[in-house]
Amino acid sequence: MRTEQIRSLLAGAALLAPLAAGAASAADAKPYKIFLSMSYVGNDWQAEAQNMVSAMARAHSDAVDLQIQVAGPVAQKQIQQINAMVQAGADAIIVYPISPTALNPAIKNACDRGVLVFAYDSSVTEPCAYNVVTDQVELATQSAEWVAEQMDHKGNLIFMTGVPGTSVDTDRNAAARAVFAKYPDIEIVAEPNGMWSQAVARKALTEVLATTSWDSIDGVWGATACVQSWSLQIEAGDKDLVPCGAEGTNGMRVMMLPEGAIEGASGTYAPMGAKGISLESHPGAGAVALKLALDVLAGKTVEKTTKMPLQAVTSDTVKLCKEGSFDELEAGCNTFDPALVPSGWFANIANAETPEIGFQAALVGQPE
Repeated sequence: MRTEQIRSLLAGAALLAPLAAGAASAADAKPYKIFLSMSYVGNDWQAEAQNMVSAMARAHSDAVDLQIQVAGPVAQKQIQQINAMVQAGADAIIVYPISPTALNPAIKNACDRGVLVFAYDSSVTEPCAYNVVTDQVELATQSAEWVAEQMDHKGNLIFMTGVPGTSVDTDRNAAARAVFAKYPDIEIVAEPNGMWSQAVARKALTEVLATTSWDSIDGVWGATACVQSWSLQIEAGDKDLVPCGAEGTNGMRVMMLPEGAIEGASGTYAPMGAKGISLESHPGAGAVALKLALDVLAGKTVEKTTKMPLQAVTSDTVKLCKEGSFDELEAGCNTFDPALVPSGWFANIANAETPEIGFQAALVGQPE
């Protein structure tokens, strides 16, 4: 072989060597180790949110190794779990925080160790963390004003609270109280704690009704308040359902549909023209947090606070979906046939920023 040919081959090999090394490196790259830290999980919203996080992880399975842990409503246990996640080599932690402040030292420690922390729905105040949230003040203000107007700004109100200590519950309650305080003829006669759980809300409302009757109640406000309030009224033989906001469950929206809107539907969770306003935190907030964490890990810049879309559905705007496709949702449907989903399932799943997840993601954790 001529000297010129040998030199040419050696030069070509030298040029290809870095490319081959890069290809091998990409092939050997491991997915990011991402943890989901959940606090209180005793309600349908949290189950749906977890499904959507899992679906997002599956949609990016080449880049994500997702591990899920549940701390319960105990800040100290969640702190311990976050510290353990850091020790286990987490690249990012997606957290539903039980407190906006109690986790801050653990979050700061994670950030100092190079771990990304994204809080979803319920925010944290540690500056190094990212927050993916719904505007709870706007949610509560809109819904409380609607209920007050339906009550003609007078009468007795049941005020249902959620999980204590979370920023969501604190912000909602303060905003709603500010609305009702503007109307001196509205009296809050009971403040049951529903823990954002249908079962807990039903028990709490039943205890309230042990000393009062629906005849003396003119309105109800609070998460998980509406389906159970209307159900208890129906069971008591009272068909004049009180106006209620701001629950986001599909069962509530079905009950808001006009009678006869779903062929063959009967029983408690059937269309009956109930007066309500349905708003809720977007259950896809955790999934968005995971997607944004992947962006940051890839070197992209992400805002410290991301706000989720807020959709208000009233008795005048409720619209039945046939299948739950994104095309339907974009066309304005917002409620699902009760034959497809349980009553406590949350219907506000649409988000243009997450085409990977939709109806099946929220229902069973599978990406589109």
